[in-house]
Amino acid sequence: MTLIIGCGNLLRGDDAVGPVLVRRLLDHGLPPGMEVADGGTSGMDVAFRMRGADRVVLVDASNTGGTPGDIYRLRGEDVEELPPLEGINLHSFRWDHALAFGRWVLKDDYPTDVVVYLVEAESFEFGAALSPAVDRAVDELVEVLAAVSTGAGS
Repeated sequence: MTLIIGCGNLLRGDDAVGPVLVRRLLDHGLPPGMEVADGGTSGMDVAFRMRGADRVVLVDASNTGGTPGDIYRLRGEDVEELPPLEGINLHSFRWDHALAFGRWVLKDDYPTDVVVYLVEAESFEFGAALSPAVDRAVDELVEVLAAVSTGAGS
């Protein structure tokens, strides 16, 4: 089973990219073998939600100074400890920490394949909608992820 987890805050503009993607995937219709989850802003929930999935795809906003709407694809193991996990503090426990924690606590129930898609944000303004560039990127990711689940994409 492929599990798509959308992370982010619906109240903060482009930070809503993950939860919005989850809703659009549901509207689009999930292919067989795909499940979705709104990971919100709780990394600990992400860690335990991954249990038993074969493949996990995390989607979140990024703020690297790149062009808004750019999509970055990363392997899960490349971001598991960026920055390093130094103890567990639920107030600052993010999805990247959840990957490292999940690998440690879930052991054999940890997914064999983890992929992260980051969408470059334009604005994190409270109450704002997605920017047009990020909105287009979400539509692109819906198509990419539907193809991945059916084996047509990567």
